[in-house]
Amino acid sequence: FYTALKDFVLMQLQLASVFFTFSFGTKCHYYGRTILHGGAKYRPTGRKVVIFHASFTENYRLYSRSHFVKGFELLVLLTVYDMYRKSYQSSTAYVLITYAIWFLSLTWLFAPFLFNPSGFDWQRIVDDWKDWNKWIKQPGGIGILPDKSWQSWWDEEQAHIHRSGLGSRLIEMILSLRFFMYQYGLVYHLDISAHSNNFIVYVLSWVVIGVIFLLAQVVNLGRHWLSDNHQFAFRLFKAFLFLSVVSTIITLSLVCDLSTRDLIVCCLAFLPTGWGLILIAQISRPLIDKTEIWKFAQVFAQSYDQGMGVVLFAPIAILAWLPIISAFQTQFLFNQAFNRRLQIQPILAGKKKKRT
Repeated sequence: FYTALKDFVLMQLQLASVFFTFSFGTKCHYYGRTILHGGAKYRPTGRKVVIFHASFTENYRLYSRSHFVKGFELLVLLTVYDMYRKSYQSSTAYVLITYAIWFLSLTWLFAPFLFNPSGFDWQRIVDDWKDWNKWIKQPGGIGILPDKSWQSWWDEEQAHIHRSGLGSRLIEMILSLRFFMYQYGLVYHLDISAHSNNFIVYVLSWVVIGVIFLLAQVVNLGRHWLSDNHQFAFRLFKAFLFLSVVSTIITLSLVCDLSTRDLIVCCLAFLPTGWGLILIAQISRPLIDKTEIWKFAQVFAQSYDQGMGVVLFAPIAILAWLPIISAFQTQFLFNQAFNRRLQIQPILAGKKKKRT
């Protein structure tokens, strides 16, 4: 018994549960995709020993759709549940009910960076940020590999939908409708709506989404026509739009009692809706491929990926400011090697020297 207990505690200290949860998410994602769309092939689950640093861009490409999107979705649901749980339910009860889901979502979001050698080294973080910005903004096209351009990677991520049949597309579309349920449930809890159950409240929420899409399209057109030769005019244009949005929010807060809580709830309601529209656009690509709708969907999807990347990158960069975090991670990942008095630092620095 004591031997088993010792092994169990040691496994937890080595974060075996984190690794298992993450690898299990990989299996579930690709099993579900293969059952629905076909295309079975070998998928690595990350069982090999890694001694070289993987860039942030590489981790995002590998785990964005299988883990990160699902992790963010769970965070939204947990936040909504915390905001609207029963008043008699204590914080302790909330933690006991949801701790497993919190563990699952945080594991899916940050496990790749936790097990990434030199993942909290500041110089590597700076290089990863430059590489990420280059990748996300690099135009795609024929001959451009997915690891060089976000657009090429995004097209590759939709390959399973292109080869699937009508039934699989319909099932995929039905699954995407869950993102619209968040909006339908949350807009009726806004303070500005006075908790009205009138259907017009839901209609007005779609009007707001339409305005957001219109602003995004205007910014995209402005970037296309002004950013190259008239950068100062484009910056003034964006500043004007920003001030217009801020003034509108202030006016609504004064006239219609729009609260800060309402703004948070709107973000929790509209962000999933936008992602659901992107998924439906991907499913409907054969019908809208040659239209402006598809171009706008591509720009919108790029904005979502850029936003998710920033949210993931921010806590990693903050932890990288603390030198002790990087040293602790190296000690944690290569503890057995240190116990055997092996020199790990030259191995970790080897690939970096080759790059330079």
